[in-house]
Amino acid sequence: MAANQIEIILSRQLADCLSIPIFLTDPEGNLLFYNEPAEELLGKRYEETGRMPVEEWSTIFKPIGEDGNPLEPQDLPLVKTLMHQRPAHGTFLIESLQGERIKISVTAYPVIGRPDRFLGAVAIFWKTE
Repeated sequence: MAANQIEIILSRQLADCLSIPIFLTDPEGNLLFYNEPAEELLGKRYEETGRMPVEEWSTIFKPIGEDGNPLEPQDLPLVKTLMHQRPAHGTFLIESLQGERIKISVTAYPVIGRPDRFLGAVAIFWKTE
């Protein structure tokens, strides 16, 4: 496994210090880390899930549109950021691994290294009413 770039290492360190749920992915969408507040919201510790490909994390937490229909992975803000390398935002429901439906808002942004290298993406999310 290749070593992570300093921007990814620093993003993970920042995520570990914040009290808001955060996902961190590599450029291919593989989940590299999610922090303790995300663990509480999602219902599973990162140590239990570990790294996951986008095909897994984009469906394991069962994203659901506000109309009650399942969301396709390409409709998720973090996947949009991975595809287009620009920020994205959205609000939808997820079903936690305990079966609880939670409405969340998500803002995702790309991690860009020097010189203009796309290194991955970060999603910050929170419960909404």
